[in-house]
Amino acid sequence: MSDSLEAPDIDPVLSSGALKINPKKLDKVPWDHTGEHPGSRIAWAVIKTLAELSKSYIFRNKEEEHPINSKGGRVYTSMHINGLVDPLSIILSQDKRPITMGRHDLATMPLIGWITRRMGNQPVIRRAEQASGIVGPEYSKSINHRTLLTMSHCIAGGHGAVVMPEGKSHQDSKLHHLRTGALRFSLNAASIADAKEIPPPTIQPVGLHFRCHHWFRTDVYVEYPEPLQIPVIEDPLHSASLIQGDWSEPPEETVLELRNELYRRLVPITPDAPDWETYRAWHLLGHLSSLAGGEKLTAYSEEVKAAREIRDTLKVKENPQLLKKSKRAENILHSNQLDGRSISKDFTLESKVQYLNGIIGVLLMIGASPLSIPSTGLQALIARYLGDNTDEGVDARTTYHMFAGFFSPLTIWPLVGGIIAYQVLEGSVDGAEFLLSFVILVFLISTIFHFSNLVMLRGYDLVTDFRMSLRRRRLAHSEDGELLNNLINSIVPELVALK
Repeated sequence: MSDSLEAPDIDPVLSSGALKINPKKLDKVPWDHTGEHPGSRIAWAVIKTLAELSKSYIFRNKEEEHPINSKGGRVYTSMHINGLVDPLSIILSQDKRPITMGRHDLATMPLIGWITRRMGNQPVIRRAEQASGIVGPEYSKSINHRTLLTMSHCIAGGHGAVVMPEGKSHQDSKLHHLRTGALRFSLNAASIADAKEIPPPTIQPVGLHFRCHHWFRTDVYVEYPEPLQIPVIEDPLHSASLIQGDWSEPPEETVLELRNELYRRLVPITPDAPDWETYRAWHLLGHLSSLAGGEKLTAYSEEVKAAREIRDTLKVKENPQLLKKSKRAENILHSNQLDGRSISKDFTLESKVQYLNGIIGVLLMIGASPLSIPSTGLQALIARYLGDNTDEGVDARTTYHMFAGFFSPLTIWPLVGGIIAYQVLEGSVDGAEFLLSFVILVFLISTIFHFSNLVMLRGYDLVTDFRMSLRRRRLAHSEDGELLNNLINSIVPELVALK
């Protein structure tokens, strides 16, 4: 499948939030058609710090490449399967101050809207929302054109833009049909930059890979292949209209050509599998192939690339029997919450129980709990509940986990820290000295809360490893474990012959 038109084109299931439009707030969203960033620089510094903190909580292992340095703006695009965690993962692994665009309610909902507006996020009223009748076509057009023009000028001015061109978060293992919005403002950004004789922008495809995107403390790998050059529309009137603040549509043929080229660039760095079962089977084959070569995969990025190599090889050398057996083996592992990492160098299940990890993990969690539970426990429970019961779909699950980490330093930490600081300082100092000491102490207490959470999470990871080792041992001494070993022993010779 090499053309975006051939990809699945499924409108998103609209959540209750997406079906509520607030024109009054949408009209007040900051925008700019001069090339300046519409967000607050100070707010962005604070938001980025909080986002980094949140990322340290929701991910266990992080591998992040960096895009090729360039003076011009960049449009970051990727597959979209993990809600707001997708743009978060891109924003924090690149160097340019980003501008984003997203569905309209992200700019108007309480608290989150306050943050996104100060980030400079631009609202979009999507096709599915327009079709639902919640807003008229003229108003949708005015908001969308304002957003596209803001994005064009901002990117031309050298900033980065994070856009999910599928137009929705979804749960499929294949890239969906790409909307044209990102391509239209990218082309216009290139025209504006060319007219102003400033460095041209590029489109940067991004490979976002999660071990299991809706799991807490999963692994993430952010990949940046070669950027895509944006053609310049050779029409002085077109660029002049954009510079004057009027949206002008780029030629449709050029838009579609660029969209299809972006689709071709994105597909190889996505799972591009018929289903997640097949993708997990490719990962298992990647592990087995590496073990057959005398090496054990240790990093998640290595797994992703090994699975990709298997995928591409099987496209050329089809082997339905091999894939059938690997799926059967993968299903046994997956049903026990295990994966290819559980296979040892002798092609059998690891069966050693990691008792020491369990003991150390429990001790770390007990030691951190007096600070972590009062400061972050309530938010974590709420995030778990909301993530498991949201109408946004499973792709939004870790978004709520992210919010728990993001908002804790703004809400509960200052409150709890303030109570402690007041009790410590009461009667010892007063006036300006009290205020300064109070602020410093609250900051130090919040830092201690963060450190205690990291200790708690480290303990949680070790306990998770211990529980995984128990599952491995239990499986190794079961009939399914014996079947798994037999399947692997039959897979390896075929896998070697496949090379």
